[in-house]
Amino acid sequence: MRRISILGATGSIGQSTIDLIKRDRDAYDVVALTGGRNVAQLANDAIALQAEVAVISDESQYGALRDALAGSGVVAASGARALQEAASRPADWIMSAIVGAAGLPPGLEALKHGTTLALANKESLVTAGPILMQRAADHGARVLPVDSEHSGIFQALIGEDIATVERIIITASGGAFRDHPLDRLNDVTVAQASCHPNWDMGQRITIDSASMFNKALELVETKEFFGVRSDQIETIVHPESLIHALVGFNDGALMAHVGPPDMRHAIGYALHWPDRRALPVDRLDLAQIGQLNFRAPDPARYPALALARRVMEEGGLAGAAFNAAKERALDAFIAGEIGFMDMARVVCVTLDKMSARDGLQNATMTLDTVLDIDRLARIRAGEAIKMTGH
Repeated sequence: MRRISILGATGSIGQSTIDLIKRDRDAYDVVALTGGRNVAQLANDAIALQAEVAVISDESQYGALRDALAGSGVVAASGARALQEAASRPADWIMSAIVGAAGLPPGLEALKHGTTLALANKESLVTAGPILMQRAADHGARVLPVDSEHSGIFQALIGEDIATVERIIITASGGAFRDHPLDRLNDVTVAQASCHPNWDMGQRITIDSASMFNKALELVETKEFFGVRSDQIETIVHPESLIHALVGFNDGALMAHVGPPDMRHAIGYALHWPDRRALPVDRLDLAQIGQLNFRAPDPARYPALALARRVMEEGGLAGAAFNAAKERALDAFIAGEIGFMDMARVVCVTLDKMSARDGLQNATMTLDTVLDIDRLARIRAGEAIKMTGH
């Protein structure tokens, strides 16, 4: 029986992971489940899966979680220290699905114990890719990608020599506003941005998809995970979201990963790796689909992509600043403080200021410096938000 933990169990990735585990319940011993604020969901899942411990990150919700778990045998805990302790518990496989930079410290903690880390937290690679991959190497741990694009790349590279790769293409649906009038984008509402045409995801990642900040993070993630140059990485708008990634080789061949827009495929692949097992996802009827469409992303519509190119070129701690500014700008958009297109402007201004003042390129990358830049970038982004207004 495999011992597994899910960090970020109450989010969309965590819930899809739990769905797969419940279908083969006898194969897994659940060690820890963690969540942000959704006490009811966390408690219900912890009891159903007979987890050893359930951790709620919001310490003000500890009492509610303790009461919900009373008599179940599941230990309740809360806060950052409890989250680190949960990540340190011996497990064979850990899902890292905490949203944002908050997922980095527990992911690093898990790798110290030589576990397999299924990485859905792309921010870990964007902010501190070299640290994360070196930590895995130092402790004999393995990192498996869970983003659909990076899972597709990973699968296309099986049996291949990375030296023969010329290009990697990650696809993007284009999000909710791929056909929206460009001059009206800054006036779209949070509700409009929270509806994805293809995928069923949480609010924040859905808005990031609409702005393509999600794809911008994935560009940086591709560079860090696969060790390729930034000029080898491309993105293309593919409205159907059926091709998730393509790998181009030096003989001109393109290997594509094709599948339904269901995160349980990438999760299940990581869960069962190195085996490939049956999954409860739709099978594609290509004749019914009829055609697949592609188009180049419009740089005016998706300025986040150019910012990602800048981050990859600058390197160092630019990724940490980029991600923190993006998270703060997203908070401001959701709160109605800035418009939709203002998010990219806030991130750009933050990078400009921090590149000039805070030594993003030359500072030594450690967990402490990454977290310090994360803190500073949120402050700088807050200043930019006040200047921007809405």
